Amino acid sequence: MEMWSLWLFLISFLIVSVTTWIYWWRNPSCNGRLPPGSMGLPLIGETFNFLVTSKSIDIHPFIKERMERYGPLFKTSLAGRSVVVSSDPDFNYFVLQQEDKLVELYYMDTFAKLVHKENVNEGGYLHKYLKRVLLSCIGPECLKEKLLSQSEEIINHELHEWTKQSEVEVKAQSAAMTHGFISKILMGCELENSEENLSEYFCSFLQRLLTFPLYIPGTDFYRCIKKQQKVLTLISQLLEERRKSYSQGCNNGDFLGQLVEGMGKEAFLTPEFVSNVIFGLLAATIDTISSAVTLAIKCVLDDPSALQQLTEEHEEILKKREGTNLGLSWEEYKSMTFTHYVIKEALRLASVAPGIFRRVITDIHIDGYTIPKGWILLIIPAALQLNPNIYEDPLTFNPSRWKNMGGISIAKNFVPFGGGNRTCAGAELSKVLMAVLLHVWVTKYRLTRIRGGDVARTPVLEFTNGFFVKVSEKQP
Repeated sequence: MEMWSLWLFLISFLIVSVTTWIYWWRNPSCNGRLPPGSMGLPLIGETFNFLVTSKSIDIHPFIKERMERYGPLFKTSLAGRSVVVSSDPDFNYFVLQQEDKLVELYYMDTFAKLVHKENVNEGGYLHKYLKRVLLSCIGPECLKEKLLSQSEEIINHELHEWTKQSEVEVKAQSAAMTHGFISKILMGCELENSEENLSEYFCSFLQRLLTFPLYIPGTDFYRCIKKQQKVLTLISQLLEERRKSYSQGCNNGDFLGQLVEGMGKEAFLTPEFVSNVIFGLLAATIDTISSAVTLAIKCVLDDPSALQQLTEEHEEILKKREGTNLGLSWEEYKSMTFTHYVIKEALRLASVAPGIFRRVITDIHIDGYTIPKGWILLIIPAALQLNPNIYEDPLTFNPSRWKNMGGISIAKNFVPFGGGNRTCAGAELSKVLMAVLLHVWVTKYRLTRIRGGDVARTPVLEFTNGFFVKVSEKQP
C-alpha cells in the first residue's frame, strides 16, 4: 500500500510539473502584454512549420498564415528561442535605426556555432573593425578602380566556358564563379578542395543553417559541422602561409592580409577567429549572390519585353563608347537605369535572406504590446518586399515598377541587404556583379532556356529542379 502511495505521489508530481512547464512555455513572463501568437510545442516550438518547403516564390506559408491571423506582429518559438516576427515596415525601419540602443546584432545559434563562435553576436568595435577592413577591399573606390574591370574579365571568361557545355545549370555555375571571385578578393586565391565542390557546399549552407543545432550523427547540422571543419582546415593552412609571408615582409593588402597585419594589434584576431570570419563571409555571399543572379536570368528570359529593353540599353552603351576594346566604366555602370530596375526587381522577388535577426536588449513597447528583453526580433524581407499593399501584383516580375517608387517607400519596404548601420557591406559589390553579368550576356551571348526554373522557399530561395540553359555566342 505504501509503495502504491509513493508511485501515485510521483506520478501526480510528474503530471503537475509537466503541466506547469507546458503552461509557462506557452505563456512566457512579460512586463506587459506579449504580441499574439503561439509558442508551439515545448523546446521544439514551431520550428518544423517554419522549415516546411513552400513550392512558391510567395511569402513562406508559416509567415503568411500568421500575418493573416495575428497581424504584422506575432510571437513564436524557433529552435528553442523565443521570437517576435515583425512585418510592420514602420516599426522595422525604426528599430533598425536603434542598433545598440533597443536591439543588437544576433545570429541564429546554428550560425554562431558554425562561424564566429563566442564572438559572433558581439557588436560595437569588433563589427566596425571588420566592416572597415572589408570596405577597404570591396568598397566604392575598389569597385571603381579594379573590381568592376576584374568582374567583367572573369564573367567574360566564364560565359565563354559555358558555351562549351551542352547545357548549363545556372545556379551551380554562378555559385562556382562567385566562389572563385569572392575567394580571390578575400584571400588572394580561390579556395579549392579536389575532393569536394566547395561552392556547392556553401550554397547548401543556409539550408543546413536553419536546423536545430544538434551535433548528432545523421543530422544536417552534424554533416555541416564535419564539412565546415574540412573547409576551416584549408583556410587555416592558407592563413599560416600568409602569416609566414607577412613575417618575411610580404603582404598583398587583401582582406586576409589586413587581418594578418592586425593580428599583432587586436586581441580578438586569433587564428581561429580569422579563419571563421573568412568562412562566414564565403558562406554569406556565395549562395545569396548566385541565387539572385539565377532568378534575374530566369525572369528576364521569361519576359521578352524586359530582355529587349535590357539589350537596347547595353547596346546603346557600346555605341557611345569611344573605343570598342574598352571595358565597362564606372560611369557606364551608373548609367544603366533599366538594368538597375531589373536588379532591384530580382532582389525584391528573391528575398534571399530568410530573415534579419536582432536580439532585444531592453523591453520594446509597440502598439500596446511588449517585446521582452532577451527575445529575438525577426524581420522577414519577403513579407515587406512581396506586400501587395506596396507592390502591385507582387509576384510578377516588373522592373518598370521602380520608376515611380518613392525613396521613403523603398527604405521601409526594400531590405535585401538589411537596414540601419548593419547594412551589408557587400551590397554594391553584389549589384555590380549582377549588372556586369547582364551586360556581358545581352551584348555577347544568347541564352536559351532548356528546362527547370521552379522556385521554392525552404524558407530560403531554392531552385527545386535546377535551371538549365544553353549558352551560345551572338553572331556579329
